[in-house]
Amino acid sequence: MEQDSENNDMSTKFSTLNVNAQEFVPSFCSPPSSTTTPAAPAAAAAAAAAATTAAAPAAPTSATSSGGSGSGGSGGAGGGGATTPTSTAATPTPPSSSAPTPMEKGDDDAVKTPENNESEPLDSWDAEEDSILTPEDEEMDLDDAEVDGDAAPKVSKKKPPKVEESRSKKEHVNVVFIGHVDAGKSTIGGQIMSLTGMVDKRTLEKYEREAREKSRESWYLSWALDTNQEERDKGKTVEVGRAYFETEKKHFTILDAPGHKSFVPNMIGGAAQADLAVLVISARKGEFETGFDRGGQTREHAMLAKTAGVKHLVVLVNKMDDPTVNWDVERYNECKDKILPYLKKLGFNPLKDLTFMPVSGITGQGLRERIDESTCPWYQGPAFIPFIDELPSLNRKTDGPFIMPIVDKYKDMGTVLMGKVESGVAKKGINLLVMPNRTQVCVDQLWSDDEEVTSVGPGENVKIKVKGIEEEDVSPGFVLCDASNPIKTGKIFDAQVVILEHKSIICAGYSAVMHIHCAAEEITVKALICLVDKKSGDKSKTRPRFVKQDQVAIMRIECSGLICLEQFKLFPQMGRFTLRDENKTIAIGKVLKVVE
Repeated sequence: MEQDSENNDMSTKFSTLNVNAQEFVPSFCSPPSSTTTPAAPAAAAAAAAAATTAAAPAAPTSATSSGGSGSGGSGGAGGGGATTPTSTAATPTPPSSSAPTPMEKGDDDAVKTPENNESEPLDSWDAEEDSILTPEDEEMDLDDAEVDGDAAPKVSKKKPPKVEESRSKKEHVNVVFIGHVDAGKSTIGGQIMSLTGMVDKRTLEKYEREAREKSRESWYLSWALDTNQEERDKGKTVEVGRAYFETEKKHFTILDAPGHKSFVPNMIGGAAQADLAVLVISARKGEFETGFDRGGQTREHAMLAKTAGVKHLVVLVNKMDDPTVNWDVERYNECKDKILPYLKKLGFNPLKDLTFMPVSGITGQGLRERIDESTCPWYQGPAFIPFIDELPSLNRKTDGPFIMPIVDKYKDMGTVLMGKVESGVAKKGINLLVMPNRTQVCVDQLWSDDEEVTSVGPGENVKIKVKGIEEEDVSPGFVLCDASNPIKTGKIFDAQVVILEHKSIICAGYSAVMHIHCAAEEITVKALICLVDKKSGDKSKTRPRFVKQDQVAIMRIECSGLICLEQFKLFPQMGRFTLRDENKTIAIGKVLKVVE
């Protein structure tokens, strides 16, 4: 019986690969030693049984005789136990011929269950307007989902994990620092790394010495995150800086987004990977007003973070130690009261999703330890790091198919892809697909925040070295995903779009740049389908000729190239997007249906 179950197991494994076992491993049917001899008749019998299924009554004898001859010379051994292989001959056959059918069913369910697991609350603007899909649309969408499910009957085969030697044990949280230029984002990031011991004292002293030589003493902390020379010379972050630090409970990845309006596309790429956003505002006289009033980046950054799906926002009122402020409660309240109505309008709930804290990035007060009462007697709340450490755990999809939008890539003895795992688990040695190219790659090495591991899961910021694709053939915005259940790709889709700020009207033929997860693609509005009433969710009966600011519309959008995307209700991270034009964010939207 043990032999039978082994055989059964073997043929099932090969059937999942859609490979004939005998072709793939010659030794599978020709045993090299006496210990494996009994397996031979069974394997050969299994093969022969497939050929002789038509002649049901004659099957046992023909299977047995072919089993004896097929085992090439070990017929004597096969003859002794002829009855056993014959009776089991029928058993190994079904897995190889019909195994995919049950697997298809199971897999299909597996796809839908995690994708539809909407236990986590949607963004508030999504929640309000969930009624926007008409019944017909809902049916169409469901039909589509089923058709897709049948066409691609595949999801990660859940095998018991064999290698779990190295995997990051702590929960991973990605924190993006956003805000107007010069608010102190990089300085706070550098100070946190210094306080948590991620940058040693000697390195910081070196940075301080170099900064002093350039008469930029106060910039030295930001150099821990602003690593290239241009950023250090100008004191402006251009690329999204990355670093990490750990507490007893969690592993935090810092994403330091650029504040300058010319680099907002880079900032969107950083926000797309974030679980938690930290909006840094400067309390210094004049600086807060510059950042928050029209033309500043504070508003746009907060709105983009909300659109990117960030659930919790921590507002750090920085530079409280500045001589113009000197830990003044009135200035702190003034900044808070001015920005709060705008954040509420975006959909952040002040009771659950919003936290305000006074800090000083340059001295580190309020970041790790609570601020001294003699300095700031009016603030009794927690310090920043202990506060984010105590936030409730995030809802991660570990059982879904593997999905990782690619943020960046580089060459290093192979192609290394960087990004945040949105769902599923990847292990060393498995095969994955790079979409939309459909290139199959094999995972060679895995790093979770610079530590080499053998398996990575959702929420982790990872680097994956793959074989099978050249670095030039990958672009940011491509998606690394499960080979058996690839992500959807499309060029034309229907979306619900909220026009935030646009001076003129938008009609069919209008083009803009769409940012969806890590991809940026030029799009054209093909057709306006209907307008949606913001309050009631009712749709207009006639097609609008144009849409303008503050209106919500359902429109058909065409991309200039093939992109990876998913229906918002199935997988929000891959279905929400922003539209930008002339260096401004003009609209936010969600994918309702992928047309083609």
